[in-house]
Amino acid sequence: MHRQGVVAMGKGKGFVVVAAACLAFALAACGRSAPEERLRETMGELQAAIEKKDASALEGVLAEDFVGPGSLDRAGARRMAQMMFLRHGTVGANVGPVAIELQDEHATARFSVALTGGSGQLLPDAARLYDVTTGWREVDGEWRMTSVAWEGRL
Repeated sequence: MHRQGVVAMGKGKGFVVVAAACLAFALAACGRSAPEERLRETMGELQAAIEKKDASALEGVLAEDFVGPGSLDRAGARRMAQMMFLRHGTVGANVGPVAIELQDEHATARFSVALTGGSGQLLPDAARLYDVTTGWREVDGEWRMTSVAWEGRL
């Protein structure tokens, strides 16, 4: 791997982890409860926004009180997304099995993800593995991400 790409990926990993969260929920919702289906639909919309490099739509899925590592807030997540869209022509995520816990109008999702960022070439410029936990709140039938946390592996 290109050393500079690994460093660049580390600086903007928050956005990529948020992107991975949306990819994790883009799986089919067969046999799921209605709230879980709606959550997966929301994540599918988020995935589409990321693929279009639409930071505004990404921000729209985050709750007003969203918080990430290092006191990352909703506006900060948008700025990080914009930076990543400029830095990497492509962002990829290979998501492992997703464990979802529903509690009334809240949900927690845990999964592992391999993230890549690149310039569109055959091989990515950077790749990292993470264990991710996301928090969600449903208000009037719409899910919004309230939190994200991740821990690097390897």
